[in-house]
Amino acid sequence: MSAAVKITQLEIPGLLLIIPKRFEDSRGYFTELYNEKLLADAGEPVGFVQDNFSLSRKKGTVRGLHYQIPPRQQAKLVRVSRGRILDVALDLRPSSASFGKHISRELSAENGEQIFIPAGFAHGFCTLENDTEVVYKVSDFYDPQTEQGVLWSDPDLNISWPVEPQQATVSEKDAKLPLFKDMQKHF
Repeated sequence: MSAAVKITQLEIPGLLLIIPKRFEDSRGYFTELYNEKLLADAGEPVGFVQDNFSLSRKKGTVRGLHYQIPPRQQAKLVRVSRGRILDVALDLRPSSASFGKHISRELSAENGEQIFIPAGFAHGFCTLENDTEVVYKVSDFYDPQTEQGVLWSDPDLNISWPVEPQQATVSEKDAKLPLFKDMQKHF
């Protein structure tokens, strides 16, 4: 494994924490953000096809929990280029021992950490600062016909969000997503 990147398996199998090393000097720093070979060596050979970028103006903005169903399911590699988020991945794989469980982790421009989320997970995040930028790679193209979601504030999920539902900035579409118990199983 490259000394430039540390990859750690998180509590739910398939979810990886990726910490690129920063090489600093008087000019600033250099870091390797993505290395296809290292991800394949970690057991996740993924061909990413699209990079996405979001800017959330307000602290307390929630995006998600989103996923795409087969045959257009997506793996994601998520990082923050400015600000901070609480990133959440929810296991939707019925055959998994961690089905219905989630991990949450703070990602920030400062800590430089990234999360690899394999297909079969719903993903979302909440901004912890104003003007937060999130960049993520996906393994398949966006397809509105296969796009699905789970209500981010579903109390049965027991996700400890850093914002109360009535204070969150949420899209109209995300506010109407189904509860986990009402969603269809797709994976």
